[in-house]
Amino acid sequence: FHTFQSMSYTIEVYYGRQRAERHLGIYALYVLFYPQLVAGPIERPQNLLCQFRQKQVPDYQRITHGLKLIFIGLFKKVLIADSLAVLVNTVYDNPHSFSGIELLLATYFFSIQIYCDFSGYSDIALGCAETLGIRLMENFRRPYLATSVSDFWKRWHISLSTWFRDYLYIPLGGNRVGGARRHYFNLLVVFLVSGLWHGANWTFVIWGAIHGLGLILSDFSAKVGIFRQLQKLGRPVRAFLTFQFVSFAWIFFRANTVSDAIYIIKHLFAGVSRWELEPLWKVLEPRELYLSLSLIALLLLLQILEETRSLWGFLALRPTWFRWGVYYGCLAVFILVLFNQGRSPRALQFIYFQF
Repeated sequence: FHTFQSMSYTIEVYYGRQRAERHLGIYALYVLFYPQLVAGPIERPQNLLCQFRQKQVPDYQRITHGLKLIFIGLFKKVLIADSLAVLVNTVYDNPHSFSGIELLLATYFFSIQIYCDFSGYSDIALGCAETLGIRLMENFRRPYLATSVSDFWKRWHISLSTWFRDYLYIPLGGNRVGGARRHYFNLLVVFLVSGLWHGANWTFVIWGAIHGLGLILSDFSAKVGIFRQLQKLGRPVRAFLTFQFVSFAWIFFRANTVSDAIYIIKHLFAGVSRWELEPLWKVLEPRELYLSLSLIALLLLLQILEETRSLWGFLALRPTWFRWGVYYGCLAVFILVLFNQGRSPRALQFIYFQF
């Protein structure tokens, strides 16, 4: 993230889209701005440098909004992501000991875990910066409500996807090339590089290739008319199908080796006719499972509501007693859930710290 942000500055200055920063302190602050240094979002100089030159004074609205973002980030990370990690880590670290519902549930749990873990970090980063008077770019926009692979990448890790778009995809020619083959080649290269960026492992390369092929297939199907038929399925169905595709690709992203990923795929539906929950209790206590499912359902409900209206805007219009009642209620639930889990609460490293 540090390197990509520095490259962004260098490229923008080289092409004349940004004036070179002559103030060493301001440039150093751009490169080392602590809230987003470790895991993004990857900022552009046009957004940050001008803000660093402005005089920042304490602002109640921005400070409270920043604290709300920090709380949401902690909710996603500590309550949801770290709770789901218990099953995900146990199963994916030794997948050959499991089959059927354990593998399927761990795969879906990882889809939610990595989103809550990384978007939770981004919310905390945005919130910390907001309390200091600095506005960072949005990095996630409810990606699991996306209705296509293309839509997913407009919502997921936006700072990275736009970085690859502007500094790799467009320089390669983007979609303004001689024909469809070159366009598809450009798409595939971008996602293969994106996979390699996450790690020098074939699992990440395959993950990138799956998404690249998914985008190519979407574009091709639109040209031959299949996509228009999918549009008739309705938004919820298309969002469900997109989530299945993304969750399938996450198998390679999370698996330690390609052979582990292949084993998981082959055994996802093993014994589907006699699924039982008893094997799960060896890994997860019943109340942990039900709590995790409840938190996921709550997250989905809030995201669906947020898609059509701003929940913060809705609260802002309510009376003071109502707003603070909601805040204290959320805080009480946070504390009660955290300390009544079946296992002792423990802080886990953010997933994207390793990339």
